[in-house]
Amino acid sequence: MAKPKPTAFSHWLALAGLICCLPLGNPAHAQKYPITAQQRAVANQVASQGVPLSELRADAPPSYTIKSGDTLWAISGLFLKSPWRWPELWGMNLDDIKNPHLIFPGQTLFLDTKDGRARLSLRGGDGALPTVKLSPRTRVQNLSASALPTLKSHLIEPFLSEPVIVDEQGLEAAPRIVAAQDSRVLLTKGDRAYARGSAGGEELQDDLSQKQKAYRVFRNATALKDPITGEVLGFEAQYVGKALLVRSEGTQDNVDRQGKSSQDIVPATIDIIDAKEEMRVGDRLLPEPPQQLQSYVPHAPLGPVDARVVSVYGSAVANAAQNQVVSINKGDQDGMEIGLVLAIMKDGARLVDKTDPRLAEMKLPDERNGLLMVFRTFEKVSYALVLDITSGVKVGDRLVNPH
Repeated sequence: MAKPKPTAFSHWLALAGLICCLPLGNPAHAQKYPITAQQRAVANQVASQGVPLSELRADAPPSYTIKSGDTLWAISGLFLKSPWRWPELWGMNLDDIKNPHLIFPGQTLFLDTKDGRARLSLRGGDGALPTVKLSPRTRVQNLSASALPTLKSHLIEPFLSEPVIVDEQGLEAAPRIVAAQDSRVLLTKGDRAYARGSAGGEELQDDLSQKQKAYRVFRNATALKDPITGEVLGFEAQYVGKALLVRSEGTQDNVDRQGKSSQDIVPATIDIIDAKEEMRVGDRLLPEPPQQLQSYVPHAPLGPVDARVVSVYGSAVANAAQNQVVSINKGDQDGMEIGLVLAIMKDGARLVDKTDPRLAEMKLPDERNGLLMVFRTFEKVSYALVLDITSGVKVGDRLVNPH
């Protein structure tokens, strides 16, 4: 069988297959994610080629020593015009750099440019390992914990559990807080409250108390509308905190003074274990999803993308800055996936040509304003992190392929 011919995208696909499923800095998980024969064949073929010199920045340094706090994205931006192509650059030397995620502070990367291609390695240009002067010292350090992440994880991690997209009835059908201890109006961390199932009669059953104890608390959902078509893409529920189920909802037999028997509704007991803001009666409970290990491999879309910014998450300002999160009007059904990098386009201004006697109206070309990366997807909506930006991102801004 003939070897597959690599392309710019197959370069990434092969290398992403080697690393995208690995939790950052944790090689013990590698055995759980097999690499296909085709992925390995393409990766080996790519390893002999490198990245075209045209992809290098004019000021790319000949070497760089990694520091604590660096990220793959930031370092690749020192060498490449397109930082999302770092898997192609860092994966070129499979013998030397088997996994770009497992590169640590203190190591020095060397840029090798020959035959019109570029490669990075941990060795000097003469092929020899750099000389390291050792001095007596004792240090205990968990290397896996210090391995370089793709991005600063704290920028994304809160949003993996906070925003949730539901349908119009989804949140209304969820269990709700019905009362607080000591008749409190507002609830915060450490408080006890009581919850019931949906108004339709569903309850927090006993089997849920055994399988699901942790819940996230949400408030009224806000409609997310496509800025072009006006279509409601989903409803974004406002995250307010977390609760732990202590006792399930049930009933209790009761006999009044006249001897008449009845059953009292006994709501479930919950403890508030985390609060982003104060909670109140009527807030809804959704099961805490299992924790997922994510490794973000930035890459360009395989096909053309034309998307729009729908909203700026959790912010009252009109424009989003770097490291803020926005929602976009494309989701799973449109081929959005974790790691996609899109260019943010600034709408060209409409002006009157004062040099024209007819004072003709004109529209300046759209200009690239920055980059963002998709990190969470739903059916019709995705969330993305603004990575680079020249001026603020606003609702309605166009998103296209980064090339």
